[in-house]
Parts: sequence; C-alpha cells; structure tokens
Amino acid sequence: MVGDTRQGWTLWAAAFVILVLGLALALPIEQRGNPLFAQLGVDQTASALQSGGNFEGKEVRFGIALSVLWAVVTTATSCGAVNAFHDSLMPLAGMVPMLNMQLGEVVFGGVGAGLYGMLMMAILAVFIAGLMVGRTPEYIGKKIESYEVKMAMLATLVLAASILGFTGLASVGEWGTKTLNNPGAHGFSEILYLFSSQTGNNGSAFAGIGGNNPFYNTTGGLAMLIGRYLMIVPLLAIAGSLAAKRRVPPSLGTFPTTGGVWVGLLVGVILIVGALTYFPALSLGPIVEHFQLAS
Repeated sequence: MVGDTRQGWTLWAAAFVILVLGLALALPIEQRGNPLFAQLGVDQTASALQSGGNFEGKEVRFGIALSVLWAVVTTATSCGAVNAFHDSLMPLAGMVPMLNMQLGEVVFGGVGAGLYGMLMMAILAVFIAGLMVGRTPEYIGKKIESYEVKMAMLATLVLAASILGFTGLASVGEWGTKTLNNPGAHGFSEILYLFSSQTGNNGSAFAGIGGNNPFYNTTGGLAMLIGRYLMIVPLLAIAGSLAAKRRVPPSLGTFPTTGGVWVGLLVGVILIVGALTYFPALSLGPIVEHFQLAS
C-alpha cells in the first residue's frame, strides 16, 4: 500500500509539471501583447492599474494572469467554465488549452476522466521504458503485457480518431466552414478546438464558431459519445485484466515507478504521444497563425 501511495504521488507530480509547462508557455505570450494592435497604435504596456499585454476578450477585473491561469486549468481538467474568451487568446496561448484537452485532460483529472487517462499513459510509459532499458514492465505490482498495451493504445487512438477525423470532415466542405467567424488558420483552430472540447467532454469553445446547426450538433454528439464511452471500454478491459493478475514482488529487473526519473519519463511520454498525434493539425492552426502574426 505504501508503494501504491508513492505511485499516486508521482502521477500527481507529473500532472503538476504539465500544468506548469502550459502556464509557462501561455502567460508570457499573452503578456507580450498582440503585434497587430501595436501597429494600430494601441498602448499595450503596463499601467498603474493593469499589467500590459493582450486584453482582447478579457475582463479588466481579472486581468491577463488570472484569465490565462483559468484557461489552462479549466482545460487541464474537464471543467469547461471560462472567465475570458479563449478565441481571443494569442495563437500559441490558445494552443495550450487545446492541447490540454487533446492529451485526455490528464492533469489532475476531473469528472471521472483524467485519472484513467493518466493511468493509460502510465501503462504506455512503463512499456516504453521496458523496451529501452530491458526492465520488466510492471505497474502497481502487476505485470504489463501485450494485452494491456494494446488496450491502452486503442484508447489513445479512439480520442485522436474522433478529434482529427471530425475536424478534417468539417474543414473540407461548407457544412463545416460556413459558420466560421474567421477564415484561414484561425478558422481551422476554431474547428479543432470545438472537437477537442467535445471529445474531451470539456465544454469550453473558441466562441467565434457557430456550432448550433445540424452538422455540428450531430458530429458533436457523436464526438462526446466516442470520447466518453469508446475510450473507457478498453480502459475497463485493462482494469479487469490487472484485477485478475496476482501481485508480483519487485525484483532487480523491475523498472521503478516512483521518483524523479519516472516523473520525467511519464511527462515525456505524454508530451511525445501528444506531439506525434496532434502536431500536424496544430501546425495548420495555431502554429501557422503565430508565424503569420509575426510576419
């Protein structure tokens, strides 16, 4: 039981690292301000009452720091409440809440979603570690075998298929593009955020998109069903498989799943899996929009 408690704390530590990394990326970008506003002569520097930066879509009483913190936290968990317009965030700052949802809202969980998402990533991490260093893949005293890894990958692919598949479908015809409030890269980001939020059962949105029409109501409903139920089925299969296995005592060949090395490995696996899966789509949306603003 002591080992299980320590393993639980390492999951919490990995989640906290991801949360801090997202905040460290989004906050400085928002505080730097919008270069297009600067060209129009808008003063975005700090004043006696407020810190400087991009105040579009934010309440003055909250300011930039609290608005960005809330945007990161509400998408790191499956909360969905907002205190600023995420659609008005700078491109890379808006990418952070988007990526939080795409990773499965593994940061601290929320409404029953994040914990089993983090455990799914932990199973992938111990398997990858076993391949790299020749250790036996075990977690919570149970051997991780091919069945558990296949089910974990199936759950990962289900989320990606929903988000990317529906985003691609919405991007290629008038059924998905006619209600966009913005063309180009930002319009694509609105679609990508919408299906990331619905698949993750989050509820927040890039509010520039009009989602109340037959196409988005239908595909959005399917995305919510897929994100909740088709993800949890393989994870329940993992739970049943592990429950039927006997505990094995740790040996010299067991990869340790506590401590700083494990936290770093788990964070790396989460970010690499997310990057490999969603980087092409993010490149077409917030990343290219960032470079368009810079030019």
